[in-house]
Amino acid sequence: MKVQLVALSLTLVGACSTLRHTKKIEKLKESIVFEDTQTVETYLNTITEDELKEHVYTFSSDEFQGRRAGEPGHHKASKFLKDYYIQEDIKSPLGSKYYQYIPEAYFSEGIKDSQNVIAFIEGSQFPNEVIIISAHSDHEGFNATEIYNGADDNGSGTAAVLEMAQAFKKAALDGHSPKRSIVFLHLTGEEVGLNGSRYYTQYPVFSMKNTVANLNIDMIGRVDDAHKDAENYVYVIGADRLSTELHYISEEANNKFAGLDLDYKLNKDNDPNRYYYRSDHYNFAQKGVPVIFYFNGEHEDYHEPTDTPEKINYALLKQRTKLIFATAWYLANSKNRIIVDKDI
Repeated sequence: MKVQLVALSLTLVGACSTLRHTKKIEKLKESIVFEDTQTVETYLNTITEDELKEHVYTFSSDEFQGRRAGEPGHHKASKFLKDYYIQEDIKSPLGSKYYQYIPEAYFSEGIKDSQNVIAFIEGSQFPNEVIIISAHSDHEGFNATEIYNGADDNGSGTAAVLEMAQAFKKAALDGHSPKRSIVFLHLTGEEVGLNGSRYYTQYPVFSMKNTVANLNIDMIGRVDDAHKDAENYVYVIGADRLSTELHYISEEANNKFAGLDLDYKLNKDNDPNRYYYRSDHYNFAQKGVPVIFYFNGEHEDYHEPTDTPEKINYALLKQRTKLIFATAWYLANSKNRIIVDKDI
């Protein structure tokens, strides 16, 4: 009898704990509200397939020679990014430079000095708190016969960042400046060891303590084999690793504005591919910054010279970009910054 009573007691404690957790999650979800839906929609609608396509075709053109970090093609691509922000009148926290220079000694594999490109829109109420939207700008370069243009990897992510920067700038000009600063960060050296993000997180322009979240984009323009019959998806990786709240913000942003199937398969702890550890967001997570990694999965053209812009699904790229924009909007404009409630 005593054993039965102990077992019953443990069962009741477990049930009560589960109930409390469920109520806590329900309360959290109810607290996530987009109060300015029409305003968000207005600037979401400035993100267009045509402009995304123009950016992808430009950024993955032969002119940039496959954008290998440290090489002339990547330097030229970095200048393209800098010139875009100057044209859009989006400032850099680095003044007129826009470049965070990374010396050759920081790299291995014979990579020469390179640079991250950084622009931002300053927050109106909490300017020292920042949301970082990132995408790597480098790729595999070229050989004697072929150029690795990297339209999906990562022309797609780069195009998304440029379109979102323009949308946030238009909102600011119309009197809807973000409460927190939004940083647009183009990272070098991802393909050779996440070097650009590692350098940034070691020598941050904005302190890691004041970095609210990192939304990292690496390949969002294609469809993998697992989704050939259900293309309206994106893999979401890492959203719940450090912040329960961030996960539900992402889901609400999707429900309200994007309508994608959020696939969490690659976020599992036992994912053999270990994608959570394989793109630039991971260096931010290592510093305790909540992250989301947006990804379409690998395909037959991954790291091949056949990763070209005519193969991008631009309608899908637009929807995925809208999801990220809406998530960033909420993070930048919510009354309180998100809570980190989990360990690294």
